[in-house]
Amino acid sequence: MTALQIILLIIAYFVVLILISYLTSKEDSNDAFFKANKSAPWYLVAFGMIGASLSGVTFISVPGMIEGQEFAYMQGVFGFFVGYIFIATTLLPLYYKLNVTSIYEYLEQRFGTVSYKTGAFFFLLSRVTGAAFRLFLVALAMLYVVFERIGIPFWATVVISILLIWLYTNKGGIKTIIWTDTIQTLAMLTAVLSAIYLINDKLDWTFIEALKSEPFSEKSRIFFFNDPSSKTYFWKYFIGGIFIAIAMTGLDQDMMQKNLTCKNQKEAQKNMLSMATLLVFVNFIFLSLGALLFIYAYKFNLDIPIVDGRRRTDLLFPEIAMNQGLGKPLAITFIIGLIAAAYSSADSALTSLTTSFSVDFLNIQNKPLETQRPLRKKVHIAVSILLVLIVILFNYLEGNVVSNLFKFATFTYGPLLGLFAFGILTNYKIKDKFAWVIALLSIIVSYFITALPESIIGAYKFHWEILPLNGLITFLGLILIRRK
Repeated sequence: MTALQIILLIIAYFVVLILISYLTSKEDSNDAFFKANKSAPWYLVAFGMIGASLSGVTFISVPGMIEGQEFAYMQGVFGFFVGYIFIATTLLPLYYKLNVTSIYEYLEQRFGTVSYKTGAFFFLLSRVTGAAFRLFLVALAMLYVVFERIGIPFWATVVISILLIWLYTNKGGIKTIIWTDTIQTLAMLTAVLSAIYLINDKLDWTFIEALKSEPFSEKSRIFFFNDPSSKTYFWKYFIGGIFIAIAMTGLDQDMMQKNLTCKNQKEAQKNMLSMATLLVFVNFIFLSLGALLFIYAYKFNLDIPIVDGRRRTDLLFPEIAMNQGLGKPLAITFIIGLIAAAYSSADSALTSLTTSFSVDFLNIQNKPLETQRPLRKKVHIAVSILLVLIVILFNYLEGNVVSNLFKFATFTYGPLLGLFAFGILTNYKIKDKFAWVIALLSIIVSYFITALPESIIGAYKFHWEILPLNGLITFLGLILIRRK
């Protein structure tokens, strides 16, 4: 595809999203922006949340994981499933019972104002960093595919992207996101399924024949029980996956805000359990695509793309989709899927950050009605500018620093996990004014544990298990400040 064709495709895609925004945002109220008037159909929420859960990281990077760890990621996906069941059976009933707009309001009712602000702060820190990183990753892919060719700099790509997201979320908020996420999930899955079909066709296979082939079986090992020190060890992935799902979905305003748009608790639970089941199959499809990409590359002697002197397996998908002559339909669906992957997480992050800051820090619900909507709009603009600045900053950092920043964002869910676990599993009150100290110390202690030298921990490699460890440290710290 030419650069002009790709740009016209991007414009057409955003015209569709802005049209959806127009149709869904005729009621420009805070209740519609924050909760969609509690009228969202559960099946739309479930399907749309698949795209938000996958994001650009999954779309680009999960297929590229195959070279280093085969299908080990599925072990974590099975853990996600267990975590989603906990969310459906424990957290959703709690949120609906309390009728919260921000899920961190629970911490205020349970412990006090400082705990509430601490939880909300760590969400904001986590989501801003995580959303910026995801947008950064996909912006790099867009730069690789088209924008470098026409001389558009990285910063301009980011500004235009956030501006477009702001346009279609400005009025409707979460009500618009429910519908745009549905379209974007469909776009992502269409791109992946199209790629699988066309690559199999080039390899003279059906999908079933591919699954049974020897090259596929060599790359599709799922379970790893042999080396506890390895990152791919089953129990690390599985147990870590459970807590990843609980923390990054159940304790995340971005994800739970969509659940809270359902008509009632029962429909929200249907949404969560449906999404959990679908995600198992969808992740298997993404990993299958990854195996086929490497099989294709080896068969046709295709080199892994190199950027800044580093092999980038996460750019193998765009390389094959755009430059290997598999046809314009694949190139079109890939571009649409790539855009969808970027914005299905970025748009909901923008909305949830606006909600959290407005409710948790500005107490917008307690202000005069005539000032609430203008204030929400100002926060929405400010959050958009903040995301732009952070994504542009990432581009000036070394790659390993960016990776560490993303890792840090996952660390910050540990205090949330510990606070909510302590609130749900115990009846203790705490000395609320010290909650932020415990949360901060848990991150510092967790970081130093993961940074221990080989002389102490040997060949052990930390992976997702650092999240429950971080939560446990917070939990134990809260015991120290419990009220007698």
